[in-house]
Amino acid sequence: MHLDAEFWVAAAFVTFVAILWKVGAFRTLIQSLDHRSEQIARELDEARTLREEARQVLADYQRKRLEAEAEATEIVVNAKLEAKRISVEAEEKLEEFVRRRTVLAEQRIAQAEAQAASDVRAAAAEAAVKAAEVILRGSMDKNGPAFVEKGLGEVKARLA
Repeated sequence: MHLDAEFWVAAAFVTFVAILWKVGAFRTLIQSLDHRSEQIARELDEARTLREEARQVLADYQRKRLEAEAEATEIVVNAKLEAKRISVEAEEKLEEFVRRRTVLAEQRIAQAEAQAASDVRAAAAEAAVKAAEVILRGSMDKNGPAFVEKGLGEVKARLA
């Protein structure tokens, strides 16, 4: 019987597989695959854990971002309110300043008017005294001693 080369290849393959089986190569191969499968399962679990931690970190950052935006909005609103309050306060102070300056100016004007009126009265009195002096000098020359006697008599009457 003359056997083909294919037969001898098949026989060699079967013999080779039987030797591997006897030596325990398949058991080692299966253990290696099981070990690799366990390692992959651990890596998948670790990846799930990392993914969950990443989600938590992302949620924290988003929450912090929203809080920061809310705080920024609150700061802007408070700044606007503070600016408005300061503006109103400054306007009130300006109005008070203008009112006080107006009152002070009115007082100065009234004082100047009073001073002017006093100056006019003093000038009028001085003019009246000078006119009276001129008139009296002219009259004194004629009736001087009689006027002095009459004036002294009025002073004595008032003092008595």
